Amino acid sequence: MCGITGIVYNNNSNELQCVTDMTSAIHSRGPDDHGVWLDQAAGVAFGHRRLSIIDLSAAGHQPMHSASKRYVITYNGEIYNYLDIRKELNALGVRFVGHSDTEVVLAAIEVWGIVEAIKRFNGMFAFAIWDAATKKIYLARDRFGEKPLYYGWINNTLIFGSELKALKKYHPWQPRVLPKAVALFLRYSYVPAPFSIYEDIYKITPGTILEIDDKKNQKQYIYWSAVSAAKEAAQKIKTFDANNEQVVLNELHSCLATSVKQRCVSDVPVGVFLSGGIDSSLVASLMQEQNSCPVKTFTIGFHEKFFNNEAPTAKKIAGILQTEHTEHYVSLKEMLDVVPKLPEIYDEPFADSSQIPTYIVSSLARQQVKVCLSGDGGDELFGGYNRYVWLNKIYQLSQRFPSLFPLLAKIFTEKQLDAVSAITNKICPKLSCVAALGQKMHKTARSLCLAKSQKEFYANIVSTIINPEDIMATSPHSSPGSYDDVANGDWANNNDFVHWMMLADTVSYLPGDILTKVDRASMGVGLEVRTPYLDPEVYSFAWSLPLGAKIHDHKNKYLLRKLLARFVPQKILDLPKVGFGAPIGAWLKGPLKDWAENLIDENKLEQQQYLRSDVVKKYWQEHLSGKKDWSYLMWNILMFQAWLEKNE
Repeated sequence: MCGITGIVYNNNSNELQCVTDMTSAIHSRGPDDHGVWLDQAAGVAFGHRRLSIIDLSAAGHQPMHSASKRYVITYNGEIYNYLDIRKELNALGVRFVGHSDTEVVLAAIEVWGIVEAIKRFNGMFAFAIWDAATKKIYLARDRFGEKPLYYGWINNTLIFGSELKALKKYHPWQPRVLPKAVALFLRYSYVPAPFSIYEDIYKITPGTILEIDDKKNQKQYIYWSAVSAAKEAAQKIKTFDANNEQVVLNELHSCLATSVKQRCVSDVPVGVFLSGGIDSSLVASLMQEQNSCPVKTFTIGFHEKFFNNEAPTAKKIAGILQTEHTEHYVSLKEMLDVVPKLPEIYDEPFADSSQIPTYIVSSLARQQVKVCLSGDGGDELFGGYNRYVWLNKIYQLSQRFPSLFPLLAKIFTEKQLDAVSAITNKICPKLSCVAALGQKMHKTARSLCLAKSQKEFYANIVSTIINPEDIMATSPHSSPGSYDDVANGDWANNNDFVHWMMLADTVSYLPGDILTKVDRASMGVGLEVRTPYLDPEVYSFAWSLPLGAKIHDHKNKYLLRKLLARFVPQKILDLPKVGFGAPIGAWLKGPLKDWAENLIDENKLEQQQYLRSDVVKKYWQEHLSGKKDWSYLMWNILMFQAWLEKNE
């Protein structure tokens, strides 16, 4: 795993120093080695920071030339099937100098061409390739968006990089915040592709190759689409019932085991994050199944009552699997000390509060390994989020009784509903997954009132601020939802709204939030994270399953639970999903209050002219008084303000 950057079509003479500075800015992504390459006549310079995982020798040094010298690459990622591709290329007469997957990538492109070669790659990656013959550059990103890649034109020069901090070292660039991106961030807690927080700087979208020439002509190749792949797999829907459940389970077992095995190929130690949830526990189980020695598992726990603490469950599962388990109970001070680092780590406004524990568990794992497997992607593929179970039912109920949810929200305060929830959970533990009932009920009522369709209802539910323009001091002009590509497509209909939500999350929430969070947190400490669920074969298998194999009897991830039951007792599987978030609401009233009030100082907001000081003040006072729980809304605002203070 690495960091990449570059300058293309530059007419100045300072390319080498400039790309060196850009590369140094992303040192944490590749602390083991660095390199720069310059073709001054063409005005092209590439930079690379290396985290050595495969072929630790100098033969893996980048930027790297192809055997013919036609292509030069700067590459971030791992191709898990590179050994299979290498064998295929050997059969065609190709010979290799070293053992890195980078060399295989270049050889495959020389033999099959860029588009056809990338279609063969099973991995996570972002890379730039210079074609000396055509004087074109190609920027490419993996299928699911695991690895980031930003680019943009500054006058007549193209710049690109793994993170925005690299681009900022290109001194002719004068960054300007994009109001539309601010609105998107305030709504979703992240800035969705293709936008970045800045004008004229974009993200390469997942599954895409961008071809660019010196005349600024751009051609986009979509070599893989989550929507198209889901459509294709759904046309071959599997029969799933009591008679063939074990057959389907065996197929899933084989498919996931293969993906885990591929992601364990490494020349350095590999571990696994073990949160205690279904997804990570199954990855750990399959990894241990394939190893005769105990695999290294990592988790963090909390003593403070405000946290959801899954460490005891993770420890039990580690004991059953007989892994070499490391747990660390995090102090409140440790958590709070991460907060000031977030604008630097994430480099762009980002407000998923689980970014804090994710950074800490990555730091813990990095003390022993350079690679960790994770369970990310399991929720989107196998129906893990509670909204897949309840949202469609709530919407249908609201159509029959339009006044029900607004009336409940009007009669009961959030605190009163939370009290009812606490009593209900004691009487019926199966409902204990409905945490923060009051806040969710009020948000559901608001979301329904503003929605004209099921898809708008979904968009509102996954929004932190449904109408961000109400809080902005300047007009965002337009603020499209990041789910629009799915919402405007013809794939799903109202009878399959649950699958539509899963697909919408795959193309928006997964790359924009989950994978961004993991990439920045892990690469901030020089750790590579690999995701077995985000494999094209696993993806196709998941989409060939009927909904009943994913959600059964109001319980999500049915098939994953059944497979995990082959490794751990059923009683552990029945524990509710609690998540990995931080108690932001309590912190903002306590240890983070002064920090927050400094960031949202009225004079500061008026001077910056991004957010309305009167609206922010209203939300803040309501939160402090306990009238409303605006934890997530305020965290979005504060993460934007903290980022702005660091970057403006």
